[in-house]
Amino acid sequence: MSETAGHDGPPPPGHRLRRLVEVMATLRRECPWDRGQTHESLAKYLIQEAYETLEAIEEGDPSLLPEELGDVLLQVVFHAAIAAERPQGDPARFTVDDVADAIIDKMTRRHPHVFGGVEVSGADEVKSNWEAIKAAERREKARARGHDGEGSVLDGVPFAQPAVLLAEELQRRAVRNGVPADLVADDGGAGGELFAAVAAERERGRDAEGDLRAAARRFDARVRAAEKLARADGSDPRELSGDEWRRYWDRAGEDRGV
Repeated sequence: MSETAGHDGPPPPGHRLRRLVEVMATLRRECPWDRGQTHESLAKYLIQEAYETLEAIEEGDPSLLPEELGDVLLQVVFHAAIAAERPQGDPARFTVDDVADAIIDKMTRRHPHVFGGVEVSGADEVKSNWEAIKAAERREKARARGHDGEGSVLDGVPFAQPAVLLAEELQRRAVRNGVPADLVADDGGAGGELFAAVAAERERGRDAEGDLRAAARRFDARVRAAEKLARADGSDPRELSGDEWRRYWDRAGEDRGV
């Protein structure tokens, strides 16, 4: 029977996800490499695929996104397949449906203005409610682990992320929960000026990580343009003097309207 049997019109969104789960199960059974993977061995690929997706977004080519997002989705399904192979009753066992249930429950719980009777005045109140709900969830999780539930407003911020993103999230979380913005500043220690620079970007409503990546891309493009100009003049960029680099740098900037 076809996947669309019994339906009028196109199949509903998500109908192909079941086939992805089936493909993954087959790979775990029949492919030596896939069968040998663990949560730990796959961890680096999850990071890598996420960054490749980010790069596709930055390049502004939406045709690249389905494949890159598919690679991210594969990692989710892969981890779920590994966990599902554990015996019933094992606390480390879960299935792809458990993953879906977890995020469905979280999204409905954190959007009471959509799935409940809560009224909100706008996006700012949505964010405020979100933080309050997350804080309550963290307290509940702490109590479940035998703690008193009185954790920090910064609990749950993952430190295993790029430093700029980490700084921005710590600052945003602290300020949203009552820490005065003027306390988010250079502490005089190593990296303090960078931390304060992230705060300045955030206070202007900017995305510090995105802006820094954009600046890095501009630098990359200008260096390559200067190198191209040097080669056009018969020079090896690696053998340019400082003054020669500056001349080609200025020319590259003029060509790019900088």
